[in-house]
Amino acid sequence: MKQGERLLRLAQRWDEAALCEIYDTYAPAIHRYIYRKTGDADTAQDLTAETFQRFLEALKRGAGPTEHLSGWLYRVAHNLIVDHYRRQPEIPDAPVEGIELAVPATQDGHLVREDRASRARDALQQLTPLQQQVVVLRFLEEMSLDEVARVLSRTVGSIKALQHRAIATMQRILEDSCEPPTATDEP
Repeated sequence: MKQGERLLRLAQRWDEAALCEIYDTYAPAIHRYIYRKTGDADTAQDLTAETFQRFLEALKRGAGPTEHLSGWLYRVAHNLIVDHYRRQPEIPDAPVEGIELAVPATQDGHLVREDRASRARDALQQLTPLQQQVVVLRFLEEMSLDEVARVLSRTVGSIKALQHRAIATMQRILEDSCEPPTATDEP
């Protein structure tokens, strides 16, 4: 039995140590995910707390996850984010500008790395919201295709297609931003 499954079984019996370990294990990642989607630390803190409150309420009712605890928590967090934006007058784009992207160190130095990370964030912002979610969950949260599919209530095939289109779009955007100016582009 995997560690997550063991914790879940103990949590279903209200084992306090298991509940604490689940929170300590999953809360930072859930908070990070919510913060990336809302861009507001207070909202992220509130929705993270609500995610775990719903987990406890589900356990109390004898419901909740029977497996894939991580996917269940991300799904609840995702639904809370959607509900949060539905209550807002206008839904803003996902605030991806604050995302720290790992860019390999080069001999070009720190400014080049910053420029590359900035261009990658700009390219990510130009994706559709669903493509942004797939990229964030797959590559920043390091989830598997199956986990992302569960979180977004989609098939693995549709996640693969979304990921493929997102990467192709980002690659095209990044290539276009790296092209040297032509004679007609100069003043």
